Amino acid sequence: MKNERTIGGFAITVIFIFFITLTLAKPAMAQDDDPQPEREPKTGWRLGGLLPTITFDSDLGFQYGALVNIFNYGDGSRFPRYDHSLYFEISRFTRGSGNHRFFYDSDQLVRGIRTTFDLTYITDPLMSFHGFNGHESSFHPGFIDEELTDPQFAYRSRAFYAHDRKMFRTKLDLQGALAGENLRWVSGFELYNFAIGSVNEAKLNEKLDPEDHLPDVPGLYDLYKQWGFIEPGEANGGWVNYLKAGISYDTRDNEPNPMRGVWSEVVLVVAPNFMVTGDYGHAKLSVTHRQYFTLIENDLSFAYRLGFQQTVAGRAPFYIQPLVVTSFLRSINSEGLGGSRTLRGIRRNRVVGDGFAMGNFELRWKFARFNIGATNVYLGLNGFFDAGRVIDPIDINLDAVPPAERALHFDRDGERVHMTAGAGFRVAINENFIVAADFGRAFDERDGGSGLYIGLNYLF
Repeated sequence: MKNERTIGGFAITVIFIFFITLTLAKPAMAQDDDPQPEREPKTGWRLGGLLPTITFDSDLGFQYGALVNIFNYGDGSRFPRYDHSLYFEISRFTRGSGNHRFFYDSDQLVRGIRTTFDLTYITDPLMSFHGFNGHESSFHPGFIDEELTDPQFAYRSRAFYAHDRKMFRTKLDLQGALAGENLRWVSGFELYNFAIGSVNEAKLNEKLDPEDHLPDVPGLYDLYKQWGFIEPGEANGGWVNYLKAGISYDTRDNEPNPMRGVWSEVVLVVAPNFMVTGDYGHAKLSVTHRQYFTLIENDLSFAYRLGFQQTVAGRAPFYIQPLVVTSFLRSINSEGLGGSRTLRGIRRNRVVGDGFAMGNFELRWKFARFNIGATNVYLGLNGFFDAGRVIDPIDINLDAVPPAERALHFDRDGERVHMTAGAGFRVAINENFIVAADFGRAFDERDGGSGLYIGLNYLF
C-alpha cells in the first residue's frame, strides 16, 4: 500500500504540474506556429521563481512555505548565464522539519571570482539515522511500520531510525581562474553547528491523535550511544569549521542543465582540532567527475556523475559523516548517501562511512518548448540509475553489543552496491529556475523500497 500511495502521489503531482503549465502556456502557444520558439535573451533583474513551496519528499513529507529566486542577467549578452542570483526560502515539512535559507551566487561581485554564500538553519526532529557502513547495519521495516506483522521484527517506533537534529550552516566559497577559463582554483570556509539529541516523543505526540502516539522506546541512535559507537563528546553535536581548497575543471555550456561539457573537481576540507568541538579534528577528500553528452541537438542528452569521498586524516564526529563535500551547493543540503540528492529511492542517509563511492546516470529529454509572454519554458523527462557503496567502513567494536542484538542489527559482511532506478519530470523557466519531480525505487529491500522527491533543479 505504501508504495502504491507514493506512485499515485507522483503521478498526481506530475499531471498537476503538466496541466498547470500547459494551461498557462495555451494563449502563447496558440499564437505561435513554431514548435521550437526562439529563446529570448533576458536583461536586468528578473523573477525566476516566486512560489508557495508545496513539494514532497518521501523522507520528510509534504513541504509548505514560500521561496523566491531572483536573477540579474545584466545586458543579456551572457543569457542564460546570470550576473547575480539571490535565493530565499522559509518552509516546513509535515514530518516536523523546517528550512530557513539565503543563498547568493555571482561571478560579477568581484570580477574574475565566482562567489557563493550560503546561510541556512534546518530543524529536523526525525533526522534519519540508519547506523554506519550501509548494509553492515541492518534495516528492518517492521521496526517502524505497525502494519507489518513479522514477529521476528516486531514494531518498535516510527522514530526508531531517527534522532533530533538542528543544524546551522554558513558557507563562503570562492573560485578563480587558474589556467585559461576552464581550470579554476577553489577555496572557502564552512561553519556548521549541530544540536543533536534523542527523538522527543512527548513533543511530537502533542500534535498527534492518541492512536498515533510514538512510544517512548530507545531508537538506534540511543543504542549506538549505549554500545559506545557514538562517544559522549559527539553525542550532542557541536561545532565543525572547515577550511576548503581544491581545483575544478568546468566546460559546461549551461550550468542548470548542460547539453555538453565536463565538470570535474578535487576538493579537500580540513577541520583542525581547534576548529572542532571535542577531539575530532579531521580532513576529507572529495573527487567528483560529471560529464554531459548531446544525443539530439537541444533536446536529448546523457549525463553521468562519479564521486569518491574519503576521510584522510583524524576522526570525524558521527553527525558530520553524512556530508557530501562539493565546491558548489546546488540545493539546501548535500548529504547522503540515500535520498533526494544522491541515491534516489534509498532511505535518507542509509549509506554512511569513512569512505564511499557513487555514480548517477541520466537520460534527459526536453520534449516541449514554448513561451508564456516573455518567459521561456521547457518541459523535460529524465530516466536515471543511481548506485553507491561504502568503501571504507567506520570502525566499530561489537564486543559491547549483546549477542541477540548483534545478530539483529549487524551483518559485518553485508555491504554491497546500493542501486536504484527511476524517472522524473522537469519544468524549466528561463533556463535557470527548474521545478523537479523524481521517483526512484531501490533494487534491495534492505534500502527501504522507493522514494518520491519534488523540489528544484537537476541532480547535477
